[in-house]
Amino acid sequence: MFSTGQIYFAIFFVVAFTAAMIWSYRKDLKLHKIHYKNAAIKVFIAGIAVTVAFILIRISLH
Repeated sequence: MFSTGQIYFAIFFVVAFTAAMIWSYRKDLKLHKIHYKNAAIKVFIAGIAVTVAFILIRISLH
């Protein structure tokens, strides 16, 4: 299994990484609002398009 040191390191890494990601996101929030306007909608539409394309390919090859 895992040693105690490995478990502590994993917990520390997850906490530190999450804190760094939150800090970085908050730091760049103004730039995100300018440069990535409506990005979530575009990603959602692209995801739906890829899913539909995958389903159509699976149906046509079956």
